[in-house]
Amino acid sequence: LGKATGGQSEYIEDFARAGVACGVDAVFMEVHNDPAVAPSDGPNQLPLARLEPLLAKLKRIHTLVNEP
Repeated sequence: LGKATGGQSEYIEDFARAGVACGVDAVFMEVHNDPAVAPSDGPNQLPLARLEPLLAKLKRIHTLVNEP
């Protein structure tokens, strides 16, 4: 994007779920309360309001994948 990084934040949740389903134990995400006005990396950031529901889903997936 010229002076800032570009990204496609619409895929964050899909990739995070897929990674955890494949056995990943940690997920790195950039999060901001309003990515559109973030001073850096806005297009790469998950809106803060979507973080808690995503973490709950990731925990459920991790639990299912790791059931004995």
